[in-house]
Amino acid sequence: MSLLLRNRAAILLLMLNIFIIFTGIGLVIPIMPTYMTELHINGSVMGLLVAVFSLTQFLFSPLAGRLSDSLGRKKIIVAGMIVFALSEWFFGSVSIPLLLFVSRMLGGVGAALIMPAVMAYTADVTSAKERAKGMGYVTAAITTGFIIGPGIGGFLAEYGMRVPFYMAAVAGGLAAVITLFVLPESRPVQNHAVSNNENPKEDRRLLLQLMNSYKEPYFLSLIIVFVTSFGLSNYETIFSLFVDHKFSFTPKDIAFVITFGSIAGAVVQVTIFGWILNKFGEKRVISFCLMMTGLFILLTLFVHTYWLIIVVTFIVFLATDILRPAISTQMSMMAQDDQGYVAGLNSAYTSLGNIMGPVVAGFLFDININYPYVSAALVLLLCFLLSLRAGKDRKAAVRNQAIQEK
Repeated sequence: MSLLLRNRAAILLLMLNIFIIFTGIGLVIPIMPTYMTELHINGSVMGLLVAVFSLTQFLFSPLAGRLSDSLGRKKIIVAGMIVFALSEWFFGSVSIPLLLFVSRMLGGVGAALIMPAVMAYTADVTSAKERAKGMGYVTAAITTGFIIGPGIGGFLAEYGMRVPFYMAAVAGGLAAVITLFVLPESRPVQNHAVSNNENPKEDRRLLLQLMNSYKEPYFLSLIIVFVTSFGLSNYETIFSLFVDHKFSFTPKDIAFVITFGSIAGAVVQVTIFGWILNKFGEKRVISFCLMMTGLFILLTLFVHTYWLIIVVTFIVFLATDILRPAISTQMSMMAQDDQGYVAGLNSAYTSLGNIMGPVVAGFLFDININYPYVSAALVLLLCFLLSLRAGKDRKAAVRNQAIQEK
């Protein structure tokens, strides 16, 4: 098998792994209304249940990024899949709210191990020219898993509330075994060790990494990662509760709406995403998608029919599915030799957004059913304005540099 074919096969296997992980994250969403009733909990507690997964992912992500550079990507990916499978089985086996939180935290550890390693592996096996396409494929698996998870959970819940989690555990275990025996390491382990010793960034602790991230040229991209994750997790956390309370949607209805949008977004990512980025550039694509996401989340408050909800949700998911890989590609191109470090920061900022989004959404939902979407839309639109200003600042910096060189 040629090197090119081997690298493509590796990326396909990575897509399978990351898809399973992020599907597991979203499985809980369509059964939220049922859990709220059975466990007698409010929106704030449900928001915390979603957020705690990302809290542990956030805490472990920088360590996972360093480990992927020093021990090798493959080992960390396999370890992450095993931890994830155990967490899903545990979640399906318990009923006490405290133990549900424990299982979600364990799942966050698994996601933290696998996500930076997968991103760094993709950067290892793609050239600068092909990196946008490679990141697009992986991010398509991430966003599809995260968004299609609620759909799968809704359909499988017809056979029992625990079935989706047992299925996710089995899938995660099988993926770990396949990865262990099939996936080649992306570069020799000794190279990881050398890179780790030569790069002082790899020795930074979590808090120090975040405190110093504002100095990096990709800091704005990290802010947009955070805001996007905040807005989308805010939107998704409350979506099932919103349509259940407002339109009496069933888990099957919720599954259909979310699945429709996720599939369309994934198709765009694996077909024309590379062309879009090459045609318009990362900055324009990011700004446009931020604007569209914010506007259509706000529009959700004003639609009243089943098919209009589908259309609005479709556009929100599509814009987000383009936005995420555009940001990841921009950051990867800036990272150069620090792929593991930057991937870890990317994961950490994503987790911060996924922590704060559900917590704020749950709190606001208990006050007013419409408030979570208002907050998500405002934050995304403010970030859109920030992205425009940042683009002007970059152009000014380029002009000043050109003048100085003359």
